[in-house]
Amino acid sequence: MSLEKLIELIKSYNPEAIDEIKKAYDYADKMHEGQLRQSGEPYIIHPLTVAYILAELHADQATVCAGLLHDTLEDTDATEEELTNMFGEEVTKLVNGVTKISGLNFSTKEELKNANIKKIIMSLQEDVRIIIIKLADRLHNMRTLEFKSEAKQKKISMETLNIYVPIAYYMGSYRIRNELEDISLSYIKPEEYKRISELRNNLIEESKSCLETMHDTIDKLLNDRNIKHELKIRIKNVYGIYKKLEEGEKITDIHDLLKILVNVDNVDNCYLTLGLVHSQYNPLNNKFKDYIYNPKTNMYQSIHTTTFGLENRLVQFQIRTFNMDKVASFGLPTYWDIYKGEARDIMQKELTEKFQFYKSLHQIDKFFNDNAEFVEQLNNELFGKNVYVYTPKGEVIELPIGSTIIDFAYKIHTELGNTMVDAKVNNEKADLGYVLKNGDRVTVITDPTSIPKEEWLDKIKTAKARRRILEKLQKNE
Repeated sequence: MSLEKLIELIKSYNPEAIDEIKKAYDYADKMHEGQLRQSGEPYIIHPLTVAYILAELHADQATVCAGLLHDTLEDTDATEEELTNMFGEEVTKLVNGVTKISGLNFSTKEELKNANIKKIIMSLQEDVRIIIIKLADRLHNMRTLEFKSEAKQKKISMETLNIYVPIAYYMGSYRIRNELEDISLSYIKPEEYKRISELRNNLIEESKSCLETMHDTIDKLLNDRNIKHELKIRIKNVYGIYKKLEEGEKITDIHDLLKILVNVDNVDNCYLTLGLVHSQYNPLNNKFKDYIYNPKTNMYQSIHTTTFGLENRLVQFQIRTFNMDKVASFGLPTYWDIYKGEARDIMQKELTEKFQFYKSLHQIDKFFNDNAEFVEQLNNELFGKNVYVYTPKGEVIELPIGSTIIDFAYKIHTELGNTMVDAKVNNEKADLGYVLKNGDRVTVITDPTSIPKEEWLDKIKTAKARRRILEKLQKNE
């Protein structure tokens, strides 16, 4: 990594930022002078690489500068005042956002760790770019984890899986998530990683002919209809395969193991392409998902259809527009490329208005002031496994595993929960304490004169439900 390489990349999408980015580099280089990473290389290589990862996302000037400066407040004699004078308040706020809290006011390492996790997670309320910088920082640290001790490798990898992988998922950054997952597994379970990697490599070789033939067939059909398109062959990442095998699936039964991505120019052509795919390869009906008109909770959009491919292989087609593919790869950071100068404001607006996890996070923060309790609820409610259920209108609602109809009602609206008296799941009457399963369709029946019952507190999983029930009960005492 070199400054020249970073500047060359910046020049391709934001040449006006070059002078300020050079200035940030010179300052960071000066402040980190004499510092070495555990690999033995000059420390400046790390912030330079973080800045490059951000530039690959076409990050704005302030974000790239903050990437270069992100360790100056934590690891050098730099001060906030000095940074503000040289680079402005915006850059300083971003750098401060990724700077760890000092351990002076905490009696244990665990308390400090929880405080730092909360600070990073809640930075989403202030500026989503802080989390993106932190993901780039973590990604480079994971790529160079080989220079740490074995104990630290495992500890950092577990933290990455528990905290940073879910963040990348909720941001919609699948490429970053997949890389973090695979690197983490390689250190936590090296033998398992090696075994599955070999299995995956063999699979790539064995299925090459099948996938290339299917690729060429669809390519010709789209060319014949003059549909602008791009096709890519993909294989599920190592960690994804590991999780499926851990859940008891055979590798031949993993329906999205082999994939062909089809990107086209507009939504109408997505559905035309779907018809063309099904005209050649019979679909596995229970593995069809339309995430275009019913996006995932992280705003991912695509049509997924698993087909009976050649050589008795299951092959999933993922069909979406070119812009949807950008968002599917990098999530919210893609907005820098799509919306240019307005990207940060649009990212923040989309995050607060459309992303379900943000609203849940807001409720957890309100209810749990203690850092340890905050992190525990975060793990239980957001960073564990989720279930996806439907409203009567077909809207997807994401909830933590173990959630009940009561959680569902409060997730939709406080008044719906407060006045709930009965419910149906899949058109059949169900107890309000019923634990929801993937795909359930839930209808809540209300009575405007009703109020929550105290026993509901023993049947809920989410912070919002608990908070709203307690508020209503106290109000009616």
